[in-house]
Amino acid sequence: MPTTSVQLYSVRDAITEDLDATVARLAGIGLTTMEPYAFHQRTEDYRRAFDANGVTAPSGHAAVIDSDSPESILDSATRLGITTVIDPFIPAERWQTPDQIAALAERVNSLAVLAAERGLGFGYHNHNWELRTRIEGRTALEVFVGQLEAQVVLEVDTYWAQVGGADPAALLRELGDRVRLIHVKDGTADGDVAKQQPAGSGEIDVAGILAAAPDAIRVIEFDAYSGDMFDGIAASFAWLADNDR
Repeated sequence: MPTTSVQLYSVRDAITEDLDATVARLAGIGLTTMEPYAFHQRTEDYRRAFDANGVTAPSGHAAVIDSDSPESILDSATRLGITTVIDPFIPAERWQTPDQIAALAERVNSLAVLAAERGLGFGYHNHNWELRTRIEGRTALEVFVGQLEAQVVLEVDTYWAQVGGADPAALLRELGDRVRLIHVKDGTADGDVAKQQPAGSGEIDVAGILAAAPDAIRVIEFDAYSGDMFDGIAASFAWLADNDR
């Protein structure tokens, strides 16, 4: 069975209120792996909560690309036992020209070298604009990936890929082994995050996505949810346990 994790940004409000209790509640659902965000800002807090609940963090999000001190972020990842660091966001206005994309790829390649020196992987997580933006007939993401060194990994947010106009399963097959993690979320394909739903209950072909990336870590995520967020995460976790074979 592939590993199932959860992006803690889903419960950001609860983490702000009580990080330890939030991690404990997620562990009570059955999640033993989690993906923290901005982990370098609360490294020891995360470490304490993870240790107390027998949780590990194979991946974590941090804004490394634009950081003036990426080494310190990568060192924080090492302290937390994170093995893959993902930068989750570069805004749409920086994906508009070949030169912009080349600069991003160069920066990511250099960061992957820094990460590898610490035994870490490094990569990027998409939103919709990297798929929606076209550069000479190709998506900005395709142009970007074509300039990445082999050691750079990808975390494909399958929901945002579909919102961006891609077929997420086909995209995963195209990108192949470079994809080490996928964000699993469901809802309507129009990008209205208020309509996101637990996996298997929306318009996204989650089953097809899972089949297209059988070895990737599955990371449950909600940008928003109209119900209780912990119940939504639990429903996604249960659906994956029953359907991800």
